[in-house]
Amino acid sequence: MFRLTCLFFSLVVFSFPVWGETSADLKRWETHATNVTITRDDWGIAHINGKTDADTVFGLIYSQAEDDFNRVETNYLNSMGLLAEAEGESAIFKDLRMKLFIDPDDLKAQYKASPAWLKALMDAWADGLNYYLSKNPAVKPKVIRKFEPWMALSFSEGSIGGDIETISVANLETFYGKAPSARLLRADTLIPEEPRGSNGIAIAAANTVNGKPLFLINPHTSFFFRAEVQMTSQQGLNAYGAVTWGQFFIYQGFNERLGWMHTSSGVDNIDEYAETIIRKDGRLFYRFGNEDRPIKTRKIEVAYKTASGPAKKEFTAFYTHRGPVIREAGGKWISVRLMQEPLKALIQSYSRTKARNYAEFVKTMENYTNSSNNTIYADADGNIAYFHANFIPRRNQKFNWSEPVDGSDPETEWKGIHTIDESPKLLNPKNGWLYNTNNWPYSAAAEFSPKKADFPGYMERGGENARGIHAIRVLENRKDFTIDSLLAAAYDSYLPEFAKQIPLLAASYQELSASDPLKTKLAEPVQLLKNWDYRFSKTSVETSLAVYWAEEIGRNIRASARSAGMTISDYIAQKATAKQRTDALNAAIEKLTKDFGTWKTPWGEINRFQRLTGDIVQPFNDSAPSIPVAFTSAEWGSLASFGARQYPTTKKRYGTSGNSFVAVVEFGKKVRARAVSAGGQHSDPKNPNFNNQGQRYADGNLREVYFYPEQLKPRTVRVYQP
Repeated sequence: MFRLTCLFFSLVVFSFPVWGETSADLKRWETHATNVTITRDDWGIAHINGKTDADTVFGLIYSQAEDDFNRVETNYLNSMGLLAEAEGESAIFKDLRMKLFIDPDDLKAQYKASPAWLKALMDAWADGLNYYLSKNPAVKPKVIRKFEPWMALSFSEGSIGGDIETISVANLETFYGKAPSARLLRADTLIPEEPRGSNGIAIAAANTVNGKPLFLINPHTSFFFRAEVQMTSQQGLNAYGAVTWGQFFIYQGFNERLGWMHTSSGVDNIDEYAETIIRKDGRLFYRFGNEDRPIKTRKIEVAYKTASGPAKKEFTAFYTHRGPVIREAGGKWISVRLMQEPLKALIQSYSRTKARNYAEFVKTMENYTNSSNNTIYADADGNIAYFHANFIPRRNQKFNWSEPVDGSDPETEWKGIHTIDESPKLLNPKNGWLYNTNNWPYSAAAEFSPKKADFPGYMERGGENARGIHAIRVLENRKDFTIDSLLAAAYDSYLPEFAKQIPLLAASYQELSASDPLKTKLAEPVQLLKNWDYRFSKTSVETSLAVYWAEEIGRNIRASARSAGMTISDYIAQKATAKQRTDALNAAIEKLTKDFGTWKTPWGEINRFQRLTGDIVQPFNDSAPSIPVAFTSAEWGSLASFGARQYPTTKKRYGTSGNSFVAVVEFGKKVRARAVSAGGQHSDPKNPNFNNQGQRYADGNLREVYFYPEQLKPRTVRVYQP
C-alpha cells in the first residue's frame, strides 16, 4: 500500500512539473469534476449541470477552454495588461493603459475581502482552467501558466469594449513614452468607436397573440466574442445565453423567469480633468481649490516579447485623487476618472443570472456597476422594463462635461451616483413595447418615453439613429406579435437611411445639365434607385449601389461634417452639394464595375460571411467558400447588423461584427426560445461545430433552444465529466 501511494504521488508530481500543482489541487479538481456533467447538444453547445454553483462554474470554464482556450487566455492577457508578453513591443502601451487601473495587489486584496459564495466561484473558475491545462498538455498557453482566482476580478463586466479602452493608446505613448519636456498632445484624441451597438426589444403580453411577453436579445459585437451556453445547478441556477470567453456569468440571456440584455449607452460616465501642475523642491503637485496636493506616483513594469527573449520597460505613472494622468493638453495634464469597482461588478454580473423577479433584478442593479450599458428586461410576470446606463456620476450642470473640466475647481467633483430612479427608465409603458438601439432613451416607448427635459444633458450624449426609426416602424400599432413575427421584425429589410438620402440624390441628378456626361451615364442607376423600396435582399442591385454611394460620399464629407459638428447622415442630407452626390454615385459605379465587371452586381455576391480559421483576427479569401448575407451595416438602419468591408486582397466584402448571438424568447409557465450564433461554437476548423451555424446565421434562421431536459435529451450528442 505504501509503495502504491508513493507511486501515485510521484506520478502526480511528474504529470504537472510546469504548473506546480500538488496532489491536494488534483483532489480538489477531481471533486469538482465528479460533481459536474457537460452535455453537448447537436450544435455543440455545452449544457453544464453542477451540484453547486461553483461546480457549474468549474464545468463552464472547462468547456470554454475546450472550445477556444486561445480566446479565454487572450481576454485575460488584455484585461491584466499582459498582451505584450505574447504580441511583442507593439502592445506595450495598450498594456500600460490596463495597468494604470488594474493592480494585481489590489485585486488580490479584493478577492480576500469577497463574500464566501463569490470566492468559491472564483476558486472554481481558476481550478477549471488549471485542470483543463493539466489534462491537455498539448495546449500551450501564450503567457498565463497558472490561473489564480483573483484574476477573475480583472474582467468582471462583459462589454466588448470596457471603459478603460476608451482611453487613447496613442496619447499614452506620447505622454509616457517620451521625456517630460517633449510631451505633446497628439491630434488623434477621438474616443475609439464601439462596435455599432446592439438591439433589445421587450413586448408586453397585451401585444402578443399568446398573451405572453416576448423578448429580443440582439447584441452587435465582433464575431465569436461570446459563446452560447446553459448553466444549471442544484442551488437554483438555470440560465441560458451568451457568455464572454473566459467569464463565468451569462452576459446576455435569460432564465426561466426573466431575461436581460445590454446595449451600449451614449451616457457620459467618464470625465477628464485639466490639472494645473506645480513643480517645487523637485516634487510635483496639482492645484485643488486652495491646496497644492502632491502628485502620487506608481512604478509600472510592462514585460514584452522580443526576438532575443523577454524584455521589460518601466514607467512612472502619475495620479491625482481622481485617477491616472493620461495625456497633456494646453499646458495641463489631463487625468481621468471612471468607475472602478471590480468586486461589485462581478457580484452584479453573476447575481442577475439568478434573479427571479423584477424586484430581485433591480436589487442587483443597485450595485451600479454595469457602467456604460443600458439594460432591456422582460419577465414571466408580464413586466417589461428599460434601465438607462447603470453608472452615472451626479455633477454640477454648469460645466461642459463633454470636455476636460478644470481640475482645480472643487465644484467639478462628483456628487455621488445617480440612482436608478434618477435616470431615464421605463416599467410597463402603456403602448406595450420598448426598445433600445444604442440611441437615446427618449424614444424608447414612443410617446410614453422618458422626457429629455427631465434629465441633465450628461445622461445621454447621443441622439436618435436610423435603427431607432426602424424599430419604431416595426413595433408601433401592433398587437399580434409571436416569436416568429418578432424574429421577422428583428430582420426586417427596410433601410431608413436610404429612404432619407436617395430622394435627395435623385433630385441632385435632375439638376445636371443635359450636356453633362453624367446625365446619360447615371440615368439608369438613378432610375433604379428611384423605384427602389429601400429593402435589402441578396438579389438587390439597388442595395449594392446605395451602400457604395453612401460610403463614397461619406468619405468625401467626413471632415466637413466633423468641422460643422454634424453627423455624416445629417450633413449629407442638409449640406452636401448636388455635385458631391452625383460625383459619389459615379465613383460608386466605377468601383463596382472595376471590382465585379458590372455595376449591376447583386448585393449577395458582394456581402459575405466567411470563417476559414479560428484566428481572432480572421483572414479572408475570395477564392474560398463563403455565404451570401442580405442584411447590411447598422449605419443604414438595418436592425440585423452585418459590419463588412473589403480587404486589400479581396473584392468581396466580409463581415467581422454585428449580429453575433441572437435570441427571441417567450416567457410563460415555461420559457420558449430560438437562437443563433455567428458561425459556430468551436474554434477548430476540423470540428463539426466550427461553422455549422453559418448558413442559419446568414439567413436569420434561428434554432430551437434546448432549455429543458426533455428538449435536450433527443438532441444530445455527448455527455461527459471534465
